[in-house]
Amino acid sequence: MGLFSEKIVLDLVDSDITYFPNFFSAEHARRHFESLAQSIPWQQDKIKVYGKVHDQPRLTALFGDNKRSYSYSGITMHPHLFTPELLQIKNAIEKEADTTFTTCLLNYYRDGKDSNGWHADDEKELGINPIIASVSLGAERFFHLRNKADKSQKHKILLENGSLLLMRGKTQHCWQHQLPKTSRAIDGRINLTFRIIK
Repeated sequence: MGLFSEKIVLDLVDSDITYFPNFFSAEHARRHFESLAQSIPWQQDKIKVYGKVHDQPRLTALFGDNKRSYSYSGITMHPHLFTPELLQIKNAIEKEADTTFTTCLLNYYRDGKDSNGWHADDEKELGINPIIASVSLGAERFFHLRNKADKSQKHKILLENGSLLLMRGKTQHCWQHQLPKTSRAIDGRINLTFRIIK
């Protein structure tokens, strides 16, 4: 785990993205998934899409080491204090990223119908050139990327159980990403996205 993990650098213009397919062992990832699914105070917020209000197609939770809220898509979340388990995961990620994160946004995709549409993690409270560390636990899901200036430039990567995706530099300014729905019958996936709220 950590500094000795296999890593793959994505060759995409105006980006700095590194993928660690087996950052956590399958057994560690399975235990974390089962524990977090039960222990996290998940919430389902409402979002407005084209003037209509819908349930957000996933469950979320926010944790942090301060009281700074996080706003996106018209939703403002207020953090819970990090649990010992989340701190353990956070410490492992910070060693690899050489960064101290303040906040973790968790997403629980219960099945293939849960999703996250095209967006970039470029909210003002994340500052310029934010670093985002994304941990995947549970079912594998495809993660899509597309260039903001040239949407014909696309890439997708299968995010595996126990994997870590590090996005740095200009990535959030130049690229969008999504986790699309799938018609396949799949189990749940928990995604932990560590970030720094200024």
